[in-house]
Amino acid sequence: MSPSKSCDIAVIGAGPAGTTAAIRAGQLAKGVILAERNDSIGRKIMMTGNGRCNLTNAASMDVFIKKFKPRGEFLRTAFFRFSNEDLKELFRSKGLEMKIEENGKVFPVTDKASSVVRVLNEFLKESKVDVVYGARITDIKYADGWFLINSESATRVKSRKVILATGGASYKATGSTGDGFKMAERLGHKIVCIRPALVPLKTKEIWVKELQGLSFENVGLTAYCSGKKISSDIGEMMFTHFGITGPLVLDVSGDVISCLEHEKDVNVDIDFKPDITRDELEACLDREFSKKGGVHIDNFMQDVLPKRMAGVFLSLADIATDKRANQISKKERRVIADMLKAFPLTITGPLGLDEAMVTAGGVSMKDINPRTMESKIVPGLYFAGEIIEGSGQSGGYNLQQAFSTGYLAGENAANA
Repeated sequence: MSPSKSCDIAVIGAGPAGTTAAIRAGQLAKGVILAERNDSIGRKIMMTGNGRCNLTNAASMDVFIKKFKPRGEFLRTAFFRFSNEDLKELFRSKGLEMKIEENGKVFPVTDKASSVVRVLNEFLKESKVDVVYGARITDIKYADGWFLINSESATRVKSRKVILATGGASYKATGSTGDGFKMAERLGHKIVCIRPALVPLKTKEIWVKELQGLSFENVGLTAYCSGKKISSDIGEMMFTHFGITGPLVLDVSGDVISCLEHEKDVNVDIDFKPDITRDELEACLDREFSKKGGVHIDNFMQDVLPKRMAGVFLSLADIATDKRANQISKKERRVIADMLKAFPLTITGPLGLDEAMVTAGGVSMKDINPRTMESKIVPGLYFAGEIIEGSGQSGGYNLQQAFSTGYLAGENAANA
């Protein structure tokens, strides 16, 4: 930054929310400065979808709202003002087409997150946004209708409006270090407990190390909080050296963390055969045991589960691997059926914030006008993206929240 700048709107943070806010404000012919601590925009965008950028989902906006339970209604105006269809059209207008994959996930046809960033840069240039790199904002003060914004380099910006889009506190390498929470708190806003969301889970069982890297595409996972079912879904998961991960696990992690915070026990059951009932499975196993009576049980189970999983499974079921199928008792068959439908794990906690895809908690929604994204406490201050309390499930929902709240904040800051 130069020693001093002034503008109509200053946007802090050039992730998806801040960039979209700056573009929309710039389109409405306002003088806009976009301050970014890194040397490029969209650092976190570049990491999403394994570098392919799962930038939204094809689901309806009502589904989006449900994915952000229990606070999804807060986002209704943002989602309908700038929907997934609006987002796709924005990129199409610059020649970047989208494609829909499994579970409605939307990716650029190039399979490159850099394509998304390129389009955003084009819009920033068209909108005449003054993008300032290497600017880590340290403090924002409000007085006499002006915001005074200070940075580490001792330079200052004076602005009529400010949009805070600094992200959360996950993936610190992208620049999301929680600075925005501190600034918002100093300006009088409540910060709801910061914690990881969409994060892998650690298990008590140490034998998971033997299954590290083993993944399943279509399994059920049910989580229990002190014996009470708190979630259940079907999808993809993977074993790791510390526990479990994958979309199915990430989506349940928020409920699990909430339960653990109240010092309650959390257990999960994995259903390896979610397409059939427990009784249907047992009948099917009985038929197979009759057909393959002379086959060793370890070989038999390798037709049901991956080899590494089969060995661990039989050990936990306390069934000797040198037995043949026709030597397996009725009781043991029931144990096999039970465990295939409800394979138990004990959850001890999540990985840390830096391993989480997004941050839960943040600036309280009660302090923000959902129709404009403007602070109810400080006039002229707006919020967008992950800095706002709450998080959604995986699959492009959180990025759409960033684009939508950014658009709404930018539009209202420019029109106010």
